[in-house]
Formats: sequence, C-alpha cells, structure tokens
Amino acid sequence: MTHWFHRNPLKATAPVSFNYYGVATTPAASKICNDLRSSRARLLELFTDLTCNPEMMKNATDSYFSLLQGFINSLDNSTQESKLRYIQNFKWTDTLQGHVPSAQQDAVFELISMAFNVALWYTKYASRLAGKENITEDEAKEVHKSLKIAAGIFKHLKENHIPKLITPAEKGRDLEVRLIDSYIIQCQAEAQEVTIARAIELKHNPGLIAALAYETANFYQRADHTLSSLEPAYTVKWRKYLHLKMCFYTAYAYCYHGQTLLASDKCGEAIRSLQESEKFYAKAEALCKEYGETKGPGTTAKPSGHLFFRKLGSLVKNTLEKCQRENGFIYFQKVPTEAPQLELKANYGLVEPVAFEFPPLNAHWTPEILAAFDLTKRPKDDNAKPKPEEELKPVKEPDIKPQKDSGCHIS
Repeated sequence: MTHWFHRNPLKATAPVSFNYYGVATTPAASKICNDLRSSRARLLELFTDLTCNPEMMKNATDSYFSLLQGFINSLDNSTQESKLRYIQNFKWTDTLQGHVPSAQQDAVFELISMAFNVALWYTKYASRLAGKENITEDEAKEVHKSLKIAAGIFKHLKENHIPKLITPAEKGRDLEVRLIDSYIIQCQAEAQEVTIARAIELKHNPGLIAALAYETANFYQRADHTLSSLEPAYTVKWRKYLHLKMCFYTAYAYCYHGQTLLASDKCGEAIRSLQESEKFYAKAEALCKEYGETKGPGTTAKPSGHLFFRKLGSLVKNTLEKCQRENGFIYFQKVPTEAPQLELKANYGLVEPVAFEFPPLNAHWTPEILAAFDLTKRPKDDNAKPKPEEELKPVKEPDIKPQKDSGCHIS
C-alpha cells in the first residue's frame, strides 16, 4: 500500500545570539546563554538533516526547550513568569505567508514557533519514510507514530501555550486557530491512511475498511472546511490536496461498502455503490491534475502517477466488473438510482494525538544564576520607530521527490 502526503515548508527564523553583555553578570549566567545559542543552532540544523531520527530530534528539543524554560517560567513552578521573558526579540516566518517574518519580543513566541517546526519535522520525517520502496512493518508503525506525535504537539500548543501570547496571532498566520486545527486534523487523517493500509493488507472485514475510509474522508473534509475562510492565494494548493484526499477515501469507502453489500447478496446496491466509488475516483483524478498545476507553498508532485492512486483505480474497476458479472448470472437485481447512504462508524483504528509535554526546567537554572541577570544594565533602545521586517531566507529543505512506484507498502 502506498502513500503520498502534501507538505508545507518549514518556518524560517532569524539567528539569535543570546549575547547579553552587561546583563549576564557572572560566568555561569553567560554559560547558560552560550548553551541556549548552541542548542538552538543544533536543533535548527537537524530540521534539514536527512540522517536525523526521532531519538536525535527528541534529545535536541529537550536540550533547547529545557534551557528556554528559564526565560519563561519562574524557578519555583509558581504561576509567575520569568523576569527574562521579554528580553529577546524573536523572528519567525509562517508556512503559508512567504518570507516576511512575524516578530515578538517574547520567549513564549519562540517556544511555540520552534515547537511548531518540530511538529512539522515529524510530519516530514513520516512523509520521507512513507516514500521509501518496500517499507517494512516497523517503518509503517514509525510513520503512524510520528504523525500522532506531530498532532499532539500542535494540539498542546493550541490548548496550553498560544493563549499565553501577549500579541495574538494575525489572521492566516501559523499560530491562528484555523491553521493549527487544519494541521492537527491532517496529521490524524494521514495516520489513519496507514491504519487503512494495514487493514487491507491483513484482509480485515470490508465493513471495517469502509468505515475507516469514510471517517478518514470526513477528516480531510473538516480540514479543508477549516481553511475555507482563509486567503485563497495562500491555501489553494493545500486545499486541493485535502479535497483530493477526501474524494479518494470516499471512493475507498464506497468500494469496500460495495463488497459488504455483495457479501449480503445485495448485488444491485453493490453495483450502485461501486458506481459512486468510480465517480469519486474520477473526481480525485481531476483534482490530482489540478494539484500538480497549482502554484503555492508546499511540495510539488503528480499524485495521479503514484502507486497509491493507481492501485485504487484497478480495485474499483475490477470490483465493479465482478458485481456486474454476478448480477448478470445470479442475482438479476435492479440497480438503484440513488447511491447508498454511507452511515459508517469505525469502532477500531481511529487515531488520537499522542499527548505532548515540554521538558522540565534545565537543572543548570538556579536562583543564583537567574539573579545574575541584571536587567537594569540592558542597553537603551534608540529606535523609536520600529523598522519594517526584512525578509528571511527560506529553509533549504532536502528535495524529496517520491519515485513513481514508491510509497508506504505495509507487509
């Protein structure tokens, strides 16, 4: 079974030196700043390192985020914020909005933005793994797990950290609720694709596969609807992907529902279900072409050439022909004019995000070190008028072009 996933670009960020000359008044305070700079740089490097795996990513994120906590939370775990929260200006681009960054003088903004990129990394790692030839069962599980981890990070940011920002996210920016919700739902839907593939490989009950496919199509439809009120110039390519996946898995649902009807000797209804599957497959095929021709943020691909797409076309065609043959020889049932209503509910295999928590405060943070930061020594800001933000260079991501016959084969 093969998979192909659309991916938006990583967020880019301006370098941060964490040099607070005069403010960090002891060697221990300066060392914390040096550790912050080096652990941030290391984490940014790993985002585009093809050899990076989830264990390496977790170690790097724990290292940076545990140090950054000292800029956000008080050392005694009270509700009071750190006195260093607003000492540094951070700049980050948004996945859909080009190269002009958003900037906030707030360590919480840095925590959220960097974690957002970590979640994106997990989705890209899953996509790379799913694009390998002859993917093993363990690798398929890793794809599934990575997508659930990404969903969990997005969910945690939305519920626990984005509300703490002093400056709320602007419309269409990554930290706005519609964008975050779309990312969460897409991760869940893609993880369910792996579940469906596994169910097909193990020849599970067609009724279960149809129900899972129907639930997955509904996920994609929800994600698409969530983006519908945003600026089309930024979202059109992403929405083409969500729409084509919705049509694709609706076709799957009708195809396997048809098999269930045939097994219940309802051959006429089975034919009508397969005809509806054929219709949605044709819609998905047209959307694949449109997706390939649409300019916008995100990956470039011709999904209709991928094995995951071609395989369903053959399945629908062969199953419909089988139903029509059996109806002509055995059943002689009338084919209904109305397609059967899909009121399918999956009791198994539905994906929930993996709960995520930031690491605890790094042990190097002590009351003595925090006291060694003297904010009265900060240089005066001469710029009364804020300058317009300059563009940041986009992240140079490895160019992942899945081979025509590659994908996520679950053995």
